[in-house]
Amino acid sequence: MPSVPVYENFINGQFVASAAHLDVINPATGAVLSKVPASTAEDVDRALAAARSAQKDWARKPANERAGYLRRIAAKLRENVAHLARTITLEQGKISGLAEVEVNFTADYLDYMAEWARRIEGEIITSDRQNENIFLFRKPLGVVAGILPWNFPFFLIARKMAPALLTGNTIVIKPSEETPNNCFEFARLVAETDLPAGVFNVVCGDGRVGSALSAHKGVDMISFTGSVDTGSRIMAAAAPNITKLNLELGGKSKTDKCAG
Repeated sequence: MPSVPVYENFINGQFVASAAHLDVINPATGAVLSKVPASTAEDVDRALAAARSAQKDWARKPANERAGYLRRIAAKLRENVAHLARTITLEQGKISGLAEVEVNFTADYLDYMAEWARRIEGEIITSDRQNENIFLFRKPLGVVAGILPWNFPFFLIARKMAPALLTGNTIVIKPSEETPNNCFEFARLVAETDLPAGVFNVVCGDGRVGSALSAHKGVDMISFTGSVDTGSRIMAAAAPNITKLNLELGGKSKTDKCAG
């Protein structure tokens, strides 16, 4: 069998070797495309610890400075559209034209979110008490876990990451084990920028990794896109810790192929 790429988790600004790996399969041919980490609970702990350690310094940066990192990542994506689109097509089955659209749309979204840096505002409310005002400040939550589906894999990295990072949070992304290659290619480009270590992390694996993230006390918010069934399990796992949730559930994103 020809050798295939071996991807590793991206934790604290580095690619970290894993003890075990999963095969990623080309859905069109059945061929093995790559090997990716079969992460453990210990890997999840390390990624969340890195994100926690980086969060306070990241939050201290002005929002406009944080936005600059998003713009630089967007520029990296635009320099690598063809390669990224090919990666998506091979592992997910999306036709090349749509895969290129997804990559460009992802870069556009990062730039769009960067523009929100000057719109993070507070409020001043008049109190019922004499000579008193109430000030409302928007503060980061802390560490966010982003859990992704297989059907729109690349754009959803940015949709979890960009709002979190812009508002002073750090993140751990868990891609679908069926379509993780594009996420590791995204991480490779992030590593080529000056984004501080620990702000963006990737851990791969099956549902047990998602379960470990969902039940972890070190997660302040979970953002998940996927099935209703999985979303309900995430909700149950997060409930004992009263972890904030953002759940986008039940979308199909189907593709009809017609003979012509």
